[in-house]
Amino acid sequence: MGVFDKLKAGLSKTRNALFMDIGDIFSSGEINESALEDFEEVLISSDVGVKATHEIIEAIREKAEKKEIRNSEDLRSFLKSHIRSMLGPPQPFTLYDERPFVVLTLGVNGVGKTTTIGKVASRLISEGHPVILAASDTFRAAAIEQLEIWAERAGAQLVKHQRGSDPAAVAFDAIEAAKARGIDCVIIDTAGRLHTKTPLMEELKKVKRVIGKAMDGAPHETLLVVDATTGQNALRQAKMFNDAVGITAIVLTKLDGTAKGGIVIAIKNELGIPVRLVGVGEGLDDLIDFDPDQFVNALFE
Repeated sequence: MGVFDKLKAGLSKTRNALFMDIGDIFSSGEINESALEDFEEVLISSDVGVKATHEIIEAIREKAEKKEIRNSEDLRSFLKSHIRSMLGPPQPFTLYDERPFVVLTLGVNGVGKTTTIGKVASRLISEGHPVILAASDTFRAAAIEQLEIWAERAGAQLVKHQRGSDPAAVAFDAIEAAKARGIDCVIIDTAGRLHTKTPLMEELKKVKRVIGKAMDGAPHETLLVVDATTGQNALRQAKMFNDAVGITAIVLTKLDGTAKGGIVIAIKNELGIPVRLVGVGEGLDDLIDFDPDQFVNALFE
């Protein structure tokens, strides 16, 4: 199955909910207030988010009043173009000029953060970029071991300390090692929660400060990994991490048929943060650059 087919399969539930309901709700051919209210509920239940849903409904209402949308087929065509414009230009994951390029990876436990790191490392190494993984999640049992397995699988180097050690020190040592060894990219794992009295966000802020001391301008990318299946909770996590640490992009995992794909629209619309990568399966090649055109085509075809 190709990338587009996987994405299409991942969005099947969202697509079915939206378009089965478009046909039912607007079966009379009228774009009236009752139909719009029903469609508003469909959008919200597809995790498009309250703010984005309001904007979409208002835009439909305005077009309908001008007789530019007269039936469900017009509506479908308008939705496709409008959602595409909401998502903005493609912003794929790439290494910029800085070497080592430092990627700080955040996310609560259970979202697929370690797996994402492994897949990104595997991709970069296959493109000829040597990679170091930094095991800065020193609190969770087996976190270091899991990252070690992924490092071995991907062919990446690993910098680790003992469990319970200072996460910031691990990040610092990884960057220093990358400078000394001519490594292109450092990917830093972090805790999703702490078993100490230190609040997680304060710990992450410290890690980020130390990274900046190790290399001016780093981290160059701060990726937040969120689980698509958690819907609006993913949006709340994104807001929380962004307010505390500042994130440059989202990795959306588990967009594989169990999720409501509207969360992609909600994140971009409410936070202005691009979705950089999406996970559409378990395989190494199933973490793909998010392409807004592919997303919209998969949603509407």
